[in-house]
Amino acid sequence: MPDAGTSIHAWRIDNRDYQRQTERRGRRFAYTSLDPARTALVVIDMVPFFLDANPYARGIVPNIQHLADRMRSAGGTVAWVLPARTERTEVGDEFHGPEAAEMFRNAGGTGPLPDRLWHGLTPGTDDLLVKKSAPSAFFPGRCPLPELLREREVNTVLITGTVTNVCCESSARDAWTLGYRVIMVADANATGRDQDHNATLRTVYRSFGDVRSTADVHALIGGG
Repeated sequence: MPDAGTSIHAWRIDNRDYQRQTERRGRRFAYTSLDPARTALVVIDMVPFFLDANPYARGIVPNIQHLADRMRSAGGTVAWVLPARTERTEVGDEFHGPEAAEMFRNAGGTGPLPDRLWHGLTPGTDDLLVKKSAPSAFFPGRCPLPELLREREVNTVLITGTVTNVCCESSARDAWTLGYRVIMVADANATGRDQDHNATLRTVYRSFGDVRSTADVHALIGGG
């Protein structure tokens, strides 16, 4: 259960969407099993900049840590993705406004990458820690993650982190485009409102990957 000052989204997929996919492929979920050795838990932007202001992002910390521990014990990969400090651009200043653009440019913090993570998360010694300079961790040339996963022969990615409808959704879409089996973990992603969270879950489920609960993913990792 989340601690005081945290929340968990009331997430849902409509029955009509489940029915639509079941009619198309003969089953509710595309991916009914996974090989932990070829699976990566991808954790997006779990840094103080986002978690300090968002009780939903703080609420998913236990689920992410439990998934990370389970993935490591099963021989899988855990990848922590943090925002890189990017160059200032005219477009960024124009779109966000100069002050907000500068704030976002520094969202990832400074110092060693493990120290930039939210204090409730503990990376393992063999985990990947990388920076991305775009919303997506899978956009070509903006993050080393795809190359590192290719070296480990990963074919399935579990998308977790914050915020659901920006960097997490962008990563899910681009991972699908690159040929990965994508599973978005519904109660290990967070944004500011249930309706925004659920809109992304519906989009991903209909077009880019599965949407499963933390409990479901634990069962898949364990072969259940």
